[in-house]
Order: sequence, then structure tokens, then C-alpha cells
Amino acid sequence: MAVAVVLLTLALVIVIALLAAAGAAKLARMDGATYPAAVTRAAVTFAAVITLAATVAVTLTTLLT
Repeated sequence: MAVAVVLLTLALVIVIALLAAAGAAKLARMDGATYPAAVTRAAVTFAAVITLAATVAVTLTTLLT
């Protein structure tokens, strides 16, 4: 049961990170950025969301154990 919860949470985090990256790329393109610049902003946003999720997971694990 715990493995299923972890996998579903991981899938949710990845979907949210992809949506944030797509939004960042769209906003960058609307602002007049080139495609490479928009992809770079999307990649940075994706990495930031994944890093934030990992940091929160480590912090919660430390506090709850």
C-alpha cells in the first residue's frame, strides 16, 4: 500500500512540474522570447519544482521519523 502511495505522489509531482514548465514556456513565448530561451526557462522551472518537492520530502521525512 505504501509503495502505491509513493508512486502516485511521484506521478502527481511530475505532472505538476510539467504543467509549470509548460506554463513558463508559454509565458516566455508570449513575452517575445525565442524558442531556445523559452525551452531554457521551462527546463529551469521543471528542475526547480522537482528540487522543491525533493526538499519538502526530505524535510518531512526528517521531521516525522
